Amino acid sequence: MQSADQHAGNIVLIRGAALWMLMALLLAWCMIGLNFEVGLLKSIFAGKFTRLLQAHIDFLLMSALIFGYYATKVTLPWHVSLAMVVGAFTNSSLFLLMAIFPALDNPELPPPMLFQWYLFASLITTSYGFGKGAVIIFKSTLQPHTY
Repeated sequence: MQSADQHAGNIVLIRGAALWMLMALLLAWCMIGLNFEVGLLKSIFAGKFTRLLQAHIDFLLMSALIFGYYATKVTLPWHVSLAMVVGAFTNSSLFLLMAIFPALDNPELPPPMLFQWYLFASLITTSYGFGKGAVIIFKSTLQPHTY
């Protein structure tokens, strides 16, 4: 087992990325189940199959991004790491919600206000986490390093 100092203070990132990777795998198995017309899955995912696929891809993408930030070994403030992990989940879950609740994906009807608040909170959280993380990592490249 590695000690916490080997994580450069970003243990939240590696845990979050691992969890969202597992979520992507779970959704992949759900898509396989839908392909084989498993009744329970068909009743859960009543929306468009493409929305479930988008959720799967987004969880993979977010996991890859978080793994990349973690790999820089630049220590990030706890609120930045937390915003990345929470934002990655909420952003990906928007597609998942549309796959479960088809009414959220109806272009003729505005989505419920709660969904809109969730969407905007997700966009703000995700942008803050990944944006602030990118700025911190970029600034770290401007400082002289000894190797």
